[in-house]
Amino acid sequence: MASDTPESLMTLCTDYCLRNLEGTLCYLLDNETLRLHPDIFLPSEICDKLVNEYVELVKTDSIFEPHESFFTLFSDPRSTRLARIHLREHIVQDQDLEAIRKQDLIELYLTNCEKLTAKSLQTLVSFSHTLISLSLFGCCNIFYEEENPGGCEDDCLVNPTRQVLVKDFTFEGFSRLRILNLGRLIEGVNVETLLRPLASLAALDLSGIQLNDVGFLTQWKDSLVSLVLYNMDLSEEHIQVIAQLRKLRHLDISRDHLSSYYKFKLTRRVLNLFVENLVNLTSLDISGHTMLENCTIPSMEEKMGQTSIEPAKSSIAPFRGLKRPLQFLGLFETSLCRLTHIPAYKVSGDKNEEQVLNAIEAYTEHRPEITSRAINLLFDIARIERCSQLLRALQLVITALKCHKDDKNIQVTGSAALFYLTNSEYRMEQSVKLRRQVIQVVLNGMESYQEVTVQRNCCLTLCNFSIPEELEFQYRRVNELLLNILNQSRQDESIQRIAVHLCNALVCQVDNDHKEAVGKMGFVMTMLKLIQKKLADKTCDQVMEFSWSALWNITDETPDNCEMFLNYSGMKLFLECLKEFPEKQELHRNMLGLLGNVAEVKELRPQLMTSQFISVFSNLLESKADGIEVSYNACGVLSHIMFDGPEAWGICEPHREEVVKRMWAAIQSWDINSRRNINYRSFEPILRLLPQGISPVSQHWATWALYNLVSVYPDKYCPLLIKEGGIPLLKDMIKMASARQETKEMAR
Repeated sequence: MASDTPESLMTLCTDYCLRNLEGTLCYLLDNETLRLHPDIFLPSEICDKLVNEYVELVKTDSIFEPHESFFTLFSDPRSTRLARIHLREHIVQDQDLEAIRKQDLIELYLTNCEKLTAKSLQTLVSFSHTLISLSLFGCCNIFYEEENPGGCEDDCLVNPTRQVLVKDFTFEGFSRLRILNLGRLIEGVNVETLLRPLASLAALDLSGIQLNDVGFLTQWKDSLVSLVLYNMDLSEEHIQVIAQLRKLRHLDISRDHLSSYYKFKLTRRVLNLFVENLVNLTSLDISGHTMLENCTIPSMEEKMGQTSIEPAKSSIAPFRGLKRPLQFLGLFETSLCRLTHIPAYKVSGDKNEEQVLNAIEAYTEHRPEITSRAINLLFDIARIERCSQLLRALQLVITALKCHKDDKNIQVTGSAALFYLTNSEYRMEQSVKLRRQVIQVVLNGMESYQEVTVQRNCCLTLCNFSIPEELEFQYRRVNELLLNILNQSRQDESIQRIAVHLCNALVCQVDNDHKEAVGKMGFVMTMLKLIQKKLADKTCDQVMEFSWSALWNITDETPDNCEMFLNYSGMKLFLECLKEFPEKQELHRNMLGLLGNVAEVKELRPQLMTSQFISVFSNLLESKADGIEVSYNACGVLSHIMFDGPEAWGICEPHREEVVKRMWAAIQSWDINSRRNINYRSFEPILRLLPQGISPVSQHWATWALYNLVSVYPDKYCPLLIKEGGIPLLKDMIKMASARQETKEMAR
């Protein structure tokens, strides 16, 4: 399960070695095959961890690169020892198991390894003398082999290979095998013949297998302590056989009540039979069953007294015969879970948060169909009530999302639950590590599913985090995913709005190298495309405003992105937006803020020097939109252009002196105590306008800007002014003959 404790040194070292195999344990042979350094010997504790962690990384970390020759590192027991490994899904193939066939494995768990074929059955025989625990759960092709009916090479072209069921394999020779999981075994394999050679099985899982006759189970009546028959359609004969397995401590006859029609109904008599005969029982799962007759005691008696787990007070009549409370009782999706007195320490059900969390915990590994419904119940609890076991709930949902990355139902319900479990109400209870685990599984979901609900849930969940701080450890990945959403031709309006908001937040207040990297990913182009589409629809909404705001943020002190904006016809869109939406103040502010960034780049300013652009900027000096912000930003753009001197003024209309006059008038009209809708990370572009005599109005705008910011927000901007060397620049300017008197007064 997902953990909230700090990672152990062993885990950190394992992770580092796996991400840097070539620089730590291995070298490359012929530039392609990984080989272990000859002087290395690794014990099973380390080797098991390396293999199991490798499988986990391949499955859950999209940045991690799998190695074709990874399993060959463990081919020689003289240098590596494997004992207990868990391999999952498409990650493992026949050749991988073949590579480790000389190892003395004690535990081998293969879960949903659909690429394994009958070749791997033969490899299993290599482990037969040491194997104690084996799972082949969901390995649906492991009993199939390829057969070429023609037999010769030429004939293969006419008669391609076909899949043939292997019927002669048995567990002959697996003398130490005690624990076996054959869940979801392919139809046609004779289970009885397969298992007969096993002398003393202790645990057997036959989930999802339909067997009319289970009489063969009685051969282990003196050794079998755990039996799982999930989703097996039971009959009276099955019940009679189970009742003979007197050593059973765990019995699971649960079912998915949605999966298909079951004839069998659970009765009071059957439960009585189990209680009377299976005296060692500590765990029983009857989830999903329909009760044919009333197993409960009269309701008046049921509700009496304090809630108790004592068998004598049990609301479920047959369980009054238990000698002690059960450790676990599975009642998920049965009417019994809602009763008052249930004789078990742990109950899975849908009555309350505790029962729901128990259900998620019990069924996540092998029953995603049940888990998604349990998570849906948790979602309702988190949405409507307050979750009392937040840490456990979060860890269980993270584990389910990791385990079933490709299960759409779990991704939908899990991502929805995460949105409520990570909101500000719960913020203080969550560690950095746990919140990072949430971000990882959310990004996994966005990567795996282009489906609208998953994408929306994931984007909304990301909004619960401090951006960009909490997302910086996955900065590139999250930006790529968001841009991918925004570049899709058919877009859901709500997802588009959230994704643009996130993009904007991600490029605000981050280092320039982050901004440059995101620019190279196509950020500028994506935002301009969104603006173009909104213009075509004649719509100025949040997407339009956020897109301009995002461009303003990403071009801040980042010349490459400013250049991209100009190269991708950004100025054309700026003029069109001004014309189409003359009253949209927020839009004007964002656009002018962006053009202020472009104007700060000396090499790009000549592209702004056209009669059309200068006229637009001059007219905006008189704008009262958004307080002083539009006028202030227009003046900032012109201040940088003026700073290049009269010789750079390559246009006849409007005259430079006329624009300078309008700039002075604008600055004098502003309230020096204006509260600002702006955020400076650096004063450097403003400070460079101070030590010059070529444009007194630019000098004045810069001084006004600094004076306003340090007056209104002294705690934030006084330290910045000092840190960036503003004080000596202001002192020098006061001595300059060319500076205006009012500018000097402000500087003082």
